[in-house]
Amino acid sequence: MLLKIVQTGDPVLRQTGRTLSKKEILSPGIQQLVELMRETMRDAPGVGLAAPQVGLPLQLAVIEDDAEALSRAPKERLKSQERRGVPFHVVINPKIELVDPTPVTQFEGCLSVSGFSALVPRARGVKVEALDHKGRPVKIEASGWYARILQHEIDHLHGTLYIDRMHTRSYSTVENQARHLEGLPLKELKDLLAIKE
Repeated sequence: MLLKIVQTGDPVLRQTGRTLSKKEILSPGIQQLVELMRETMRDAPGVGLAAPQVGLPLQLAVIEDDAEALSRAPKERLKSQERRGVPFHVVINPKIELVDPTPVTQFEGCLSVSGFSALVPRARGVKVEALDHKGRPVKIEASGWYARILQHEIDHLHGTLYIDRMHTRSYSTVENQARHLEGLPLKELKDLLAIKE
């Protein structure tokens, strides 16, 4: 069964999610939610999905950047994004720290802002402390694209969407991004779109 992904404008996307206790995490309801979110994320397809995106204001997100799918992507793009496969995992009640605040600007999309993308500056490296799907503490250090995924999903848990952080002049349909902007160097993109830092 797939869950419905809510779209921007739904108030749940602007709420701060409630933290979960270990007892709640281990409950059949949350365990089932994790499985349904995994299937929904894979079907979309996406690299992350936060509970608010399926209408639940909870501090829970699932993440997976499928290595097999990445094997079909252009190697130059993966290198420029610092993107490597990330196995499926869950972050619950995460706390994030920027360990390399160097801004990296890349195109970003969202399953709750369907059909659009924009350039979004994010920190290059982060450290996250959270609980996993069994309520065990986990520490994650990530850089590049994985750090971007974590920042994006954790933003969802606090009512923030990428459109709050984007370079507004780069906001585009996915089709127009692919047609007119894909593959251009960042400086050329910023000049073309008259983006000022």
